[in-house]
Amino acid sequence: MQACRIERLYDLRETIAAAVFEGAEYPWEVLPRIRDFIIELGNSLPEDVFERRGENIWIAKSAKVAPTACLNGPLIIDEGAEVRHCAFVRGSAIVGKGAVVGNSTELKNVILFNKVQVPHYNYVGDSILGYKAHMGAGSITSNVKSDKTLVVVHCHGKECHTGLKKFGAMLGDNVEVGCNSVLNPGTVVGRGTNIYPLSMVRGYVPENSIFKNADEIVIKRDMDE
Repeated sequence: MQACRIERLYDLRETIAAAVFEGAEYPWEVLPRIRDFIIELGNSLPEDVFERRGENIWIAKSAKVAPTACLNGPLIIDEGAEVRHCAFVRGSAIVGKGAVVGNSTELKNVILFNKVQVPHYNYVGDSILGYKAHMGAGSITSNVKSDKTLVVVHCHGKECHTGLKKFGAMLGDNVEVGCNSVLNPGTVVGRGTNIYPLSMVRGYVPENSIFKNADEIVIKRDMDE
């Protein structure tokens, strides 16, 4: 399970939420902490940089938020982020510096690192997206199994019982997810990996690879040899 550890997936310098990962080994361990962490962090944010709007909602003064966006707390929108027309934030969300939350995109219990893009018709729930991760139009995280059992992460033939009923996807830094893909509960995608459009992804996808389908995952370095 080493490939799924926090330090293998994320550069914690690229999020205002770095402290929430302290003491955790795997990123999904912090999902139950997000709500309380936002409230604690929000109350300590500098008033010259952030303004408080409503209950437990802090928005950087340099961020752009469309008047049609629906924002529910607890929520932090960091500097230079953009929340576009009809975005729906259900709560417990951190939107990183320079990140984009687009038209009709829905967020719930998530951490978006700096410069993440979820710009077109995305659902991101109970998930963590690393620095510069991008989800193509219509791609979503599925965060509850159809049989409602607890999520198990499968990685290199090993299983990690998370104890979580709701767990979407952990996307490492610089991951690209193609349009209309579905990331099934417990998906972990390593840094620098590309997911083909229309993919159905589950389990662990290695870093620096190209996911074409479940039976064809190409490591990028092998393509260069």
